[in-house]
Formats: sequence, C-alpha cells, structure tokens
Amino acid sequence: MGADRRIAHLDMDAFFASVELLRYPELRGRAVVVGGRRVPAPEGEPGQRVFGRLGDYAGRGVVTTSTYEARAFGVFSGMGLMQSAKLAPDAVLLPADFEAYRDYSRRFKQAVLSVAPVMEDRGIDEIYLDLTGMDGSDEELAVRIKQAVGQTTGLTCSIAISPNKLLSKIGSDLDKPDGLTLLSWADLPSRIWPLPVSKVNGIGPKATSKLQSLGIKTIGELAQSPVHELQTHFGLQYGRWLHDAAHGRDDRALETSRQPKSLSRETTFERNLHVRHDRPELSAIVDGLCQRVAEDLRRKSLVCRTVGLKVKFADFTVVTRDVSVKSSLQTAQQIREALAECLKRVQWHDRIRLLGVRASGLADANQQPAQPAQLAFWADSSGNP
Repeated sequence: MGADRRIAHLDMDAFFASVELLRYPELRGRAVVVGGRRVPAPEGEPGQRVFGRLGDYAGRGVVTTSTYEARAFGVFSGMGLMQSAKLAPDAVLLPADFEAYRDYSRRFKQAVLSVAPVMEDRGIDEIYLDLTGMDGSDEELAVRIKQAVGQTTGLTCSIAISPNKLLSKIGSDLDKPDGLTLLSWADLPSRIWPLPVSKVNGIGPKATSKLQSLGIKTIGELAQSPVHELQTHFGLQYGRWLHDAAHGRDDRALETSRQPKSLSRETTFERNLHVRHDRPELSAIVDGLCQRVAEDLRRKSLVCRTVGLKVKFADFTVVTRDVSVKSSLQTAQQIREALAECLKRVQWHDRIRLLGVRASGLADANQQPAQPAQLAFWADSSGNP
C-alpha cells in the first residue's frame, strides 16, 4: 500500500520563537517564551537591549510557543503564562508578532515550492509535499528543501519522508530540531511501534486515555490489538481507522486547494469584564475581532453566510450562538451587524472572561460577491447583567 509514493511532512522548528531569535540573536541559547502582552523590561546599560522576565508576568495569557531551552523546563505552547512562570521564572518573555510570523510563513512556503511544486498547506508552520516521481533520492530532495528554507528565511525545519502523510507527520517530530527522517515500511517495528499512541495524528487525549485504560499505551500494542475489539470500544469506523493507523496505512492524497470550513478569532481578557460597566471596552474588542475575521476572509477571497459568537464566563461556562443570513458577508461591519443577533440571545449571568467571533458557511468571494446585511449590532443589544 503506497509503496511507490513519497510524501514529505515539513514542520518549522519552534517557528514563532525562531522568528523572534532572528530579531534578537543575543537570546539564542536562552529560555525564551512567546505569548501574552509585553512585560516592562528593567533598565539596562545605554545601547543594551533588555527583556522582560516570564516571572514578572501577571495575567491570563497563554504560551504561543517556546524555545527548546524553555521546553526543557516543561514550558510548552498552550500553557498558561502564570503556570509557566513557576517552571521557568527567569525565561525571557516576548509578545507575539503575528504579522512577522505570517510573513516568514509565506517566505518558507515559496522557497519550498521552488523545489517541490505539489504542496498541501496545513497552517502557518507546516506543510505536506508529494515528491512522487521527482528526480533525486529522498535524502537529496530533503536536503534541497531544507537548504531552500534556510537560505530564504534563516530558519531551520524538520522534514520526514515516508510512503504516506500519517507516517511523515509522526516522523517529522522524531529528530527535532533541524531533523531529516526517512521512513520505510521496514522501519515500522523499530521506529514507530515503540512510540506512545498519542503520537498518531488523530488520536486525541480522550482516545489516548481510553486506550490506556484498555492496557494499550504504544502504537505497537495498538497494532497487535484485534480490530473487532477496537471496534467494540470505539465504533466500527474509528476502530478500523485505529487499527490501520497503527500499521501505518494511509491512502490520503494531498489536498492542494483546501477551503477551510470556518474562520475564527478569539481573545482572553486580562481581567473579567462586565457586560454593562465595561461596554465601551467590550465594543472595542468585538470591533477588533470582527475586523480580524474580515481580514482573514478577504485574504482568502472568501465570504460567509453564518456568523458565530463564543463567550466564556468567569465561572468557565462557555456559550456559543450562531446566526445565518441570506446575503454573503465579508466586511467587518457586516459581520458585526450579524453578530448582534447572537449577542441578543446570550444570558449574561456573570462577568466575561473570553470572547470569540467565527465565520462559517464559507464560499468563494468571486462567485458570491458580498452584499449588505440589514441587521443590528452590539449597541442595539442591551443584554442581561
């Protein structure tokens, strides 16, 4: 199965942090965390750059990424910055600069396309490549791709080449950073089966926990599990997929023209906000989220028919509301007006911790030009306290 295919997965190494190190080379080799807002830096010598400490951070921000030196302390993306500060208080904390990261993302992908033209874009820092039929050995192609990325961006990446997407996704994480991993079917028992089941993309925390409760901890143990037993516990379709994945089976082709199902933006506040007392600040936040979603739609040449709202309250309950309209939407004003219908349907029982805006029901803007939507917006919604 897939014996003649050559599929690569490329993952940039600590991407956001690495971009920051290009800007601040004196931080190389140090524990650096990216996320949250800027922490005031102490006074330094004239002409000397000084940086804020993670231990001085106060707020609810989360780690966007961290250098490998910070990861050695247990600091990983998605962790709360306050929690991370307990693990690495002396780490340098830098605010995220997403404009710079998007710029470098475009650069490295353009560099890769100059070598391998068949690409599936999986996000800001990772891609799949189909190298089937290209001249050169796996190692030669991987080296050319890595060199192109390095020469264009000054950054390193890790790449794995195997017969399919599933194995290459696992492989690109085996030899980080700056890794080059080649996997064949013969490598399955020695390199893949000893790994924990969570290393398989598609086996999340809940499935991992359930598998562990069944005594299945490694991919090899999963491969040895009878398929009918997996189907008993996980259902016919997912049980079969678990068995196939453990054996490295994956016939998926690259999706070279993917259209997302939805686009969303959200923000967690530094302090809980009140729907009435903090209305000006909330209105500004909603405006900003709508603007960012509109920019995402415009950049991808998309329009939407459904707008959604996500609210997380101080008691950590989460409420979502959606509204669909007949006209295609793309501008920030249109999204904001549609969002008012969602806001009116929320019971504001507590202070607000997080707000998010989502656009779904997406379509090609060139085929469905956006039209005005006659809806009210935030200021028309009195809400509940």
